[in-house]
Amino acid sequence: QVQLVESGGGLVQAGGSLRLSCLASARTFSNLAVGWFRQAPGKEREFVATLSWSGDRIAYADSVKGRFTISRDNAKNTVYLQMKSLKPEDTAVYYCAADVTRYYGSTYAAHYNYWGQGTQVTVSS
Repeated sequence: QVQLVESGGGLVQAGGSLRLSCLASARTFSNLAVGWFRQAPGKEREFVATLSWSGDRIAYADSVKGRFTISRDNAKNTVYLQMKSLKPEDTAVYYCAADVTRYYGSTYAAHYNYWGQGTQVTVSS
């Protein structure tokens, strides 16, 4: 069983930055692929970024490339999502997720076994 707890969301003006954190309970965190997804009101959950066990395989959604950076600190059981140049369309609930079966991170939400409760990010124009 893996528990994930996100933090770091909030209200920010367009062009601003936020850093989201996701703390995992698993003792085998270093063996988990991790991902960030988001869901805006009235829309489906969408892929944002993913990172493999060792951090050598990373993928981003086109909409966030060049603005968001995913990283992990296995010593702290934590995954980060650094978000810069935020836009109003980035407003959503952001979720972190863990995949216990794949080395690389997947872009499909259905591939992830565990999810956090989400953290709200609101970008004002």
